[in-house]
Amino acid sequence: MKNKKLYVVFMLLLGTGVISSCTKDYLKSDQYFKDRLTTDKVFKSKLYSEEWLANVFLEFKGENADVASKGLTPHCFADDMYYGDRDKDYDPSKNELSYNMFKMGLYTENDKQGTWSQCYRGIRNATTFIQNIYMNTEMSAAEIADYRGQARFARAYLYWLLLRKYGPIPLLPDEGLDYTDSYDNLAIARNTYEECANYISNEMLLAAKEMAALGMKRSQDGSARPSVGAALATRAKALLYAASPLANGNNTSIGARLLDNKGKRLLSAEYNEEKWAKAAAAARDVMELGVYQLYWTGLQTTGNEATVIPPKDNNFSEKSWPDGWANIDPAKSYAQVFDGTLPASGNPELIFTRGTNQENEGIDAMVAHQLPRSATGWNTHGLTQKLVDAYYMDNGTDAPGMDKEIGRGNGSNRLSGYVSQEDYDKGKYKPLRPGVSLQYANREPRFYASVAYNGSFWTLLNETQERNRNQQVFFYRDNDKGNGFNSSNAYWLRTGFGVKKFVHPNDTYEGGSMARIVPKAEPAIRYADILLMYAEALNELGGSYSIPSWRGGVYTISRDIAEMKKGIQPVRIRGGVPDYSASIYSSKVELRKTLKRERFIELMGEGQRYYDLRRWMDAPVEEALPIYGCNILMNQKDRDLFHQPVAVWALKTTFADKMWFWPISHSELKRNKNLTQNPGWTYND
Repeated sequence: MKNKKLYVVFMLLLGTGVISSCTKDYLKSDQYFKDRLTTDKVFKSKLYSEEWLANVFLEFKGENADVASKGLTPHCFADDMYYGDRDKDYDPSKNELSYNMFKMGLYTENDKQGTWSQCYRGIRNATTFIQNIYMNTEMSAAEIADYRGQARFARAYLYWLLLRKYGPIPLLPDEGLDYTDSYDNLAIARNTYEECANYISNEMLLAAKEMAALGMKRSQDGSARPSVGAALATRAKALLYAASPLANGNNTSIGARLLDNKGKRLLSAEYNEEKWAKAAAAARDVMELGVYQLYWTGLQTTGNEATVIPPKDNNFSEKSWPDGWANIDPAKSYAQVFDGTLPASGNPELIFTRGTNQENEGIDAMVAHQLPRSATGWNTHGLTQKLVDAYYMDNGTDAPGMDKEIGRGNGSNRLSGYVSQEDYDKGKYKPLRPGVSLQYANREPRFYASVAYNGSFWTLLNETQERNRNQQVFFYRDNDKGNGFNSSNAYWLRTGFGVKKFVHPNDTYEGGSMARIVPKAEPAIRYADILLMYAEALNELGGSYSIPSWRGGVYTISRDIAEMKKGIQPVRIRGGVPDYSASIYSSKVELRKTLKRERFIELMGEGQRYYDLRRWMDAPVEEALPIYGCNILMNQKDRDLFHQPVAVWALKTTFADKMWFWPISHSELKRNKNLTQNPGWTYND
């Protein structure tokens, strides 16, 4: 029976195109019929074992990407970054999931369901690998353990993707599951959120130990192969989500309505503070590996690319990295993490990635949609006023007029005036150029690495014609480059703010060629996220906890300000921003609020915000606020009106209970009689 099961799985993979050409050739050969595809034949061979494992990791592609353009996953877009194309209001031929449909909950149980099928297919095949790789005769014991650890990581990571998107899901048993049996007999109910998170945590811990000998810092070669750090980091993320309000002490209607087929609650109503301590300890495990660090690059002193040095703060400004920013370029240090300057294997803060070979709607496609029309870009991926306002001034204070329009302002008004030619010639307001609103002056370095404000500068060095390089791009309605509002097509920025993050100085989309966009490594998990997670988890503690480390020994975990600074200060220093005040560190409420803002800024566009808002249970407010931006209907002569924020009529927002988790498809509910739908979604057999 065991060989029969293996045969069935192989044939299913062959039919779906998952098995690679090498293995397909074998399956079609006379030798296959002689071997009868026995378990011994497959898993005694290093070649076929590697083929099997490679095909498991193929399931990480497509809709399972963590960071990609909207064609693969709309979850990279929330209240920070939006996409303007695929909108049937402007192009009736479009029948795809537009940003407005996504934000209004107008998707259906049939949308973006590749995650479910790919994950469970990968989970089953990873289990087969884990159960049989021990018999390989062409690998050393250390190699077998490492490969088993990789497969275990893959299985747990696929569960993590399911948990994050769908909420609590069924965990398949390792033993006793006959894949050749009828589907009705395989029907498994949903596990609780806590059970899912604990399973992922335990499996990732075991995967880390299995990979410890050979996979401590595996080269990130684009094949989505994990390291020990990747396993421990995913473990930390799963535990952080399990500690967060959505799954920890949830007494809201969604908590009461999300049930399994027996009526058991799947989100815990009982609050357990120790979950935060476990999440903090898991993040500390990654930090104490000594493998990862935030990337930085040194000062540049000449030319247009000279470093814009933040003002003195009598602390970080006086010290060299890693204690300060005196010898680094904060804007470039942040920008180059994402823009393709670094290969995946050369990025010291990249913990896990699918590499640069994501097809169709990967990060290169996202950049093509960020580039202005004058660079043949689609000019449709933009930023919200709320995100633009979140960036600090270069001295660490709030921008004047921040959040005024959404009722959160401090009574101050936005700055008026523009950079003059004289200002520019004197080097004032760097890096702003003439004609740019002073609302964007003297902002923190990450702002300039991320935000394409009206009048920002694009180098576009891969343009074949020199005259098309080094452009200052304005988004006024009457600009002569086609970058402003255009009622005849969808290719304009709804808010008047574009996206610079992920864009390399060379990038352009001339001739519609992706070859002119520098390949980018996907930042699925990076070290800055782990640092901020550590600080967030510590901040929630009131007591002291003894939590085992992954290598043995025990951490004492408590709300220790010195420890929280280990997570916060490196991110602030690399970003060129002063440290938080003592009053913020001393207040759990204020630090929680500030850390949420820090994640909003630091992790923009990395697929984190959508899920952060849900785990914090902030989505009903934040996702429903009106989206503000520039008044893109104004011409240059009315530039004061252009820069006066207005509610953007072309971008809609709301939040309903059904939007906490993605719906499970009707077809899956029909197959599994014990599976229950997420609240707010209907299912009639």
